[in-house]
This record gives sequence, C-alpha cells and structure tokens, in this order.
Amino acid sequence: MPGCYKLPGALRDRGLQRHLAAEDAGCVTPPRYDRGRWQSGDGVFNAAAMATYTVSLANRIEALLEDDSFPIVLGGDCSILLGSTLALSRRGRYGLVFVDGHDDFRHLGNSTNIGAAAGEDLALVTGRGQADLTDLEGRRPYLRDSDVVVVGVRDEEQNQDELDDLGIPVWSVSRIRQEGAAAAAGAALAHLEQAKLDGFWVHLDVDVLDPSVMPAVDSPDPGGLQHDELIALLSPLLAAPGCTGFQVTIFDPDLDPDGRLAGELTNTLVTSMRG
Repeated sequence: MPGCYKLPGALRDRGLQRHLAAEDAGCVTPPRYDRGRWQSGDGVFNAAAMATYTVSLANRIEALLEDDSFPIVLGGDCSILLGSTLALSRRGRYGLVFVDGHDDFRHLGNSTNIGAAAGEDLALVTGRGQADLTDLEGRRPYLRDSDVVVVGVRDEEQNQDELDDLGIPVWSVSRIRQEGAAAAAGAALAHLEQAKLDGFWVHLDVDVLDPSVMPAVDSPDPGGLQHDELIALLSPLLAAPGCTGFQVTIFDPDLDPDGRLAGELTNTLVTSMRG
C-alpha cells in the first residue's frame, strides 16, 4: 500500500536495529504499486510483479534461516506474508500466528471483492486464490489451515465462523481481554505444539492496535488493542523456542508527520522482543 513502504526506514530512524543489536540484512526492493488497467473480476492486481517479488523475498529469508538467523522482516503491506511462508514451506512444516486487526481471509468462496492481496493474504497462503500467487514452485498451500492461529481481530470480523469451521482458532479482541493477553498467547502456542511443527512465524499488522494509539494505518477501525496488551501478547510468542521469525506490516509514516507514532511502535516492538 502506498506509504507503508516507508515503514522500514521509519523504524530504523527510531533505532529499532540499534536497540535490538540486530544485523541489517538489507532491502528486497518491491515492485511499483501499480493497478494498471486492472478491473474488478481480474483477480489480484499486480499479481505477476508480486509473484516475482515473493520469490525474491523468500530467497532472502531462506538464506537467513539457513544461517540460523532470526529474521525480522519490515513491510510493506501484508502481501509480504507470501514471501515469508514460501520460504518456510521450502524447509518443512511451519505454523503461523497471525496478529492482525482483520482476518485477511477474503477469497472467491466468500467475496466478490477480490483484488488487493493485502486483504487476502491469509487466504492466499493457505491455498485459496489464483495459482500464480498460491502455487509458486508447486507448493500450495504454503501453510495448512490447522497450523494457523488468528489473534487480535476486531469482534465484528465477518469470516470468524468460516475460520472456526476450518479449525483455525480465532482470538478476537474481546476474547483476549476476557482470557488475558498472556493466556491467549499461551493457548495459541499450545495449539501449534499439537502439530509437531518445525517452527512458526509471527505476523504483525499494526492495525491490530486501536486507532486512538495507532491511527497511521490503512484501516484504522475502532476496537483494537492498546500497546501494553500487544506487548503482553507478543512477548511470549516471540520468546517461544519454536518462533522462527517475525514480520511487521501496514504502519504508514505518511500519516505520522512528527514521528511520534513510529517511536511508540518501536518501543512496543523492542519491549516485546526483549520479553
């Protein structure tokens, strides 16, 4: 999404790399955000360029994993999930903790509004959608439904019943608050442990935060988490032995002219990573 491509620079400027004592693995330059002559009914727009980028990103992530590194991938929008899960699928069977304000599970089976991969990424990586994105290298699906956990969605998200029917556990904001963020994280980990996975990845869409504390996103819907709740949720997930990597998406520095929100987000990420 336009603006979100500046996320990595904004968090670097706020010292994310320095505070984590992390090595910089560079940048996989994304293609131009180009709707071209796309019309409704044409599938996902910019799909060919996105497929090429997905393989490039997967190659970079796979090389880091082979070096026993813990990748922290800074997006961009949620379509980068294609690259990270493609990399994981090359290595074995991995799970996903999908921390997002929305389930991003739009597909032809439940919607006619197909077009933006950033709203369809969870559906795509579980094999729902056009083959040029879902079946790269013949690896569809990159993740099994049973190996996914969705955490932090707004209570009114429309696909929760479908996810439940597929065996994908969902912790909405109200459920997190009822059970406690740390307990929700523990339950998510317990679910993934049942599958005897080779590891799991954590995806964070910053719109999981409430717009009162994080308005600089493309879908600032009310009813989200606060920073302290997100820290309590992420900390045990990122500290778990099976956690293989972490990605951050959707923060838009164009909507944060004084950099205050970038600083607060950086503090949340650093605190969560340090446990």
